[in-house]
Amino acid sequence: MAVLFATSTALPAQWLNYVTPGVPKKPDGSPNLGAPTPRTADGKPDLSGMWEQEKDRPCPPEGCADDPAGAQWSDIGWGLEGGLPYQPWAAALVKARTEQHGKDDPITHCLPGSITQMHTAPGFKKIIQAPGLIAILHERHVSYRQIFTDGRPLPVDPQPSWTGYSTGKWEGDTLVVQTTGFRDGLWLDRSGDPLTDAAKVTERFRRVNYGRLEIQITVDDPKAYTAPWTVKLNQPIVLNTELLDYVCLENEKDITHMVGK
Repeated sequence: MAVLFATSTALPAQWLNYVTPGVPKKPDGSPNLGAPTPRTADGKPDLSGMWEQEKDRPCPPEGCADDPAGAQWSDIGWGLEGGLPYQPWAAALVKARTEQHGKDDPITHCLPGSITQMHTAPGFKKIIQAPGLIAILHERHVSYRQIFTDGRPLPVDPQPSWTGYSTGKWEGDTLVVQTTGFRDGLWLDRSGDPLTDAAKVTERFRRVNYGRLEIQITVDDPKAYTAPWTVKLNQPIVLNTELLDYVCLENEKDITHMVGK
């Protein structure tokens, strides 16, 4: 009886089938994902919601590594004419990391991912928008990120961080986020494209309608690249579900078998 009781209460407690409130509907009752962008009380676009990386983005000819999230999870610069503008040492590093099949990626070792990895990783993220602050909650590693929109400046000499320090301001209907203060040695994707402690990342968040979020990312990292470069991510909304914990270290048995080539 105790086992039955535990089973009967655990699944509903996950809220996996909880209907997302306030979803605009078409005449037939289906979600109207093309409806106008919702707005907050002060008239700004409301970025709140559950989002995931677009899955139907095609993979490069060599495939999308071992994950189904698409080309930009494997190669953040996929689709850029000429590829990323590497410094010579960075090009050699990416070649070596790729040959080792990503075995030294921090996320392989259950450490946090970079900003771009958290945007493109398989799984969901939830954006919560409040006055002065936007919080991003990730299923992966049960992690979070803060974007301050209260006018504070970026720190001058910050403690190096996995996701850096982020401040944002609105330019029309676009939230422009500046992030600095990264720790050295971060990976931008499974190919091993590097991000150094000299990097400044600019993200432009735009909710184009109810069901779609666009994130334009510009990486300015003179240590690793000869010029700034920009990519765009497309992310659809996720309805009628909730975040579930994904903790890499829980019962982890794979790291000792990561041997590379």
